[in-house]
Amino acid sequence: MRVAVVHDWLSGPGGAEKVTRELVRLFHADIFALVDLLNDADRAWILGGQRARTTFIQNLPFARAHFRWYLPLFPKAIGSLDLRGYDLILSSSYAVAKGVRKRPGQVHVCYIHTPMRYAWVDQDGYLREHGMHSWKAWIIRRVMRRMRAWDTANSAHVDHFIANSANVRERVRRIYGREADVVLPPVDPNVFTLYNGPREGYLAVSRLVPYKRIDRIVAAFRDLPEQRLTIVGAGPEAQRLREMATPNVTFTGFLPQARLVERMQRARALICTANEDLGLTVLEAQACGTPVIALRQGGYLETVNEEHGGLLFSSDSPTDIRQAVLRHEERTRAPDPVRLRASVAPCFNDRFALRIHAIVNEVQSERSMPRTTADAP
Repeated sequence: MRVAVVHDWLSGPGGAEKVTRELVRLFHADIFALVDLLNDADRAWILGGQRARTTFIQNLPFARAHFRWYLPLFPKAIGSLDLRGYDLILSSSYAVAKGVRKRPGQVHVCYIHTPMRYAWVDQDGYLREHGMHSWKAWIIRRVMRRMRAWDTANSAHVDHFIANSANVRERVRRIYGREADVVLPPVDPNVFTLYNGPREGYLAVSRLVPYKRIDRIVAAFRDLPEQRLTIVGAGPEAQRLREMATPNVTFTGFLPQARLVERMQRARALICTANEDLGLTVLEAQACGTPVIALRQGGYLETVNEEHGGLLFSSDSPTDIRQAVLRHEERTRAPDPVRLRASVAPCFNDRFALRIHAIVNEVQSERSMPRTTADAP
């Protein structure tokens, strides 16, 4: 049986790419995407070295640096992918990947990270992040109206949805009128390993863009001079954040995975302020035995383990963040790293593989297709 995995765009490693990596590996699949902009190291890690089969957008002017300029063409481009030679289509979608065309007899299972955020969830945030104002914003809003209509119509061609969280499952119900299984994304237990040593300082890991609200954490630590904060990540907000930071805040920029894991393992807690669909970093930190302090919204309601050391705060105001840090410091019972890690075990790669294969096999059985077999993780 031939399997195709379809990803939106491949520009670097992130949470969605970790899911795509597992799908490609588990099903020995060919990979398709709007564009493939990966460097050799990322391609080796995500795709096992194979190059994605891409759309005409790959060859348009300035696409390497500015492929998002071609957003109005994304539906046409994803529909142009030729998947006729495949029996099973698995899309890993946060935008348009689920809009691929299929022929009669093919099965399409979509692992959905979220319906298009910039069309359905946070259009204003998208416009701010990309500096679009006045006439540009007017054009984009018109484009988004067409994108929503296209997205709704094409969702009917997906045979089965798998959501990355109950939070996203509710969006799928509300926007598409469809049901979805929930399978949290995979966490590699051999990478995010338990650490029982001393811990120092707090950690934030994020792209430095407005909707991640890292500025609220920086502002909170102005009034926590005795506590240190390390911010890992890069993005257009970096300079502004550095200018507002006090001496107890350190910026590292982007870090390779091994160094990021070391930071996670040694942090007193990971702090998260964005309203995330899920928040894979939260699961990875807890796999290291590190507690999480996060906003009481979105995916964090599912992923932050309050019983064994996590804390949720009510708003993203610097005052609420500061008070949450103080509550963490004043605990009479220390967080339990072993139990934090155990709480994430259902997301480990082997469990993810079993759940995905079970769902795919059930969908295939309903359509009398050959069943797949799970590879050893």
